Amino acid sequence: MLFPVVNMKQTGRNITMLREQRGISVKQLQRMMGFATPQAIYKWQHGESLPTVDNLVALSVIFSVPIDAILVTGNAA
Repeated sequence: MLFPVVNMKQTGRNITMLREQRGISVKQLQRMMGFATPQAIYKWQHGESLPTVDNLVALSVIFSVPIDAILVTGNAA
């Protein structure tokens, strides 16, 4: 049975692209998200981790895009 999985690397590239398209620096996004450090954002952008659901909603609002414009999914066995 196939089910969708999130492609972490592509999702990270999307986050980077959306952030850059809007002229938002990592430091600015860190402040907008209320983070003490930018490490989580760098991990997302490098495909090392994924944002939580709450953070995905926040990114969706900040970037003015639906969540599915941030996440990249594919099928896994």
